[in-house]
Amino acid sequence: MSGPTLREVMTESPHTIGKDQTLDKASEVMREGGIRHLPVLDGGQLLGIVSTRDVYLIETLQDVDPAKVTVEEAMSAEPYAVSPDTPLKEVAETMAEHKYGAAVVMEGRKVVGIFTTVDACRVLASKL
Repeated sequence: MSGPTLREVMTESPHTIGKDQTLDKASEVMREGGIRHLPVLDGGQLLGIVSTRDVYLIETLQDVDPAKVTVEEAMSAEPYAVSPDTPLKEVAETMAEHKYGAAVVMEGRKVVGIFTTVDACRVLASKL
């Protein structure tokens, strides 16, 4: 038995944001959704990921207006992306090794889910 896959524990249909949206908009989406990571899309294709930490960093810079900075300028390019059929153990090990806060779950070129450290804590708590 290989254990659970991401499909069983991921957050389905996650919030996403377009690369040309402002950081103010990203901050609003994250605040309203109670989330910390947003996959960044360009014409429906995954381009990167932006986190509350990325937004906070820009907001603290002097002479920088988050209403004028685009998500693309603040995002992390080449996010960790995996299939929903990837074993959870493999994803958790990779996230821990590289200190990733999230894995974007893809079916082909479509974002179908996200798995974050919060999701990992929920899985752990359910086993304790």
